[in-house]
Amino acid sequence: MTKLIALPLILAMAIQVIKPLGLPGLRRRVDFWKIALIAFGIWAVALLSRDFLM
Repeated sequence: MTKLIALPLILAMAIQVIKPLGLPGLRRRVDFWKIALIAFGIWAVALLSRDFLM
């Protein structure tokens, strides 16, 4: 599950560095770190839910 989450977020970060996505808060190339913070949050929720639900 975490690998499925990681792949699109890594691709989004790479695209952001090459050509900004233009979304609110992601208009500059250096904003790729915001995607990394979102990725970390989603990854943490996925890991915690796996531990508590299984």
